[in-house]
Amino acid sequence: MSLARTNAIFPRAAARAGMYESFYLRAVAPDEPRGVWIRHTVHKRPGQAPRGSLWCTVFDARRGPPFMHKVTSDRLEEPPGGWIAIGDAAGRSPAADADGGRMVPGQALGRCGPASWSLRWSSHEPELRHLGRELLYRAPLPRTKLTSPAPRASFDGVLELAGRDAIELHGWPGMVGHNWGSEHAERWIWLHAVGFAEAPEAWLDVALGRVKLGGALTPWIANGALSLDARRYRLGGLGARGLHVQETVAGCALRLSGARGLSLEARVDVPVGTAAGWRYADPDGSAHDVVNCSIAAVQLELRLPGEAASRTLRSAHGGAYELGMREGDHGVPVAPFADG
Repeated sequence: MSLARTNAIFPRAAARAGMYESFYLRAVAPDEPRGVWIRHTVHKRPGQAPRGSLWCTVFDARRGPPFMHKVTSDRLEEPPGGWIAIGDAAGRSPAADADGGRMVPGQALGRCGPASWSLRWSSHEPELRHLGRELLYRAPLPRTKLTSPAPRASFDGVLELAGRDAIELHGWPGMVGHNWGSEHAERWIWLHAVGFAEAPEAWLDVALGRVKLGGALTPWIANGALSLDARRYRLGGLGARGLHVQETVAGCALRLSGARGLSLEARVDVPVGTAAGWRYADPDGSAHDVVNCSIAAVQLELRLPGEAASRTLRSAHGGAYELGMREGDHGVPVAPFADG
């Protein structure tokens, strides 16, 4: 396995700079529409010290609206080999043991109000660097950088919610992500999908954004990848053509092109009443409303290079669909706690 670069960015931020950073994981049950979303976030206003927030969201279509909770703490640090430790919660990426032999699984341990968890995860997938060119990770634009240290991972462990039966994870597929920057995109979509019936090891991880440049809103730009049959196909990029996007809080329809002539059409459907509403803060004090469903249905229509016939992949509830926006009239209840 190739180890991903999981060092936190915030400890090296200039005192005058404003920035945000998140490490997050998602895991979804293989056989029912139930998913877990945990996010470690740092916000730093210009000239101020950073603060940490820990988010826990549990999606369960049988119960309707998701469980959501968040705590904020001034206790944050960058643990060795880890993500962002906030209060008593920490995560760690897989690493070699002290003898340099076997791989020790990654870990996520923490408590967020009435929720607590102890999870282990492993991955055989190399990191996905969405932006493709390393120069873009050092340049001022885009203002949001993102990677997936583990674009496809397997989770084991337990998550407990006060007053409910413990949720036991046994081989739940999911991912680990990392993003940071000085400003969120004006509008964005993030789509991750696992659990395809026709190809259980396949995964999709793509981010799309529109940004303001000189007061004008750019067209959508997509970056990501599809992994299928042990091959990884790049999607989007600055020079990609044929990008088509239709998005609402209830789902989206996307048409993307990829490396070596790949074409992909994706349809995402959010089960009624299962989406979480959050408010994400920007370092300048503004905010976006964010709607996320991590048990969405995803269908892909693919035309692969060198294949005459198209292929269809379906995941009944293995999709994570997130839509970030400025408007607040989307109709999804927003969690009653602020970001930052």
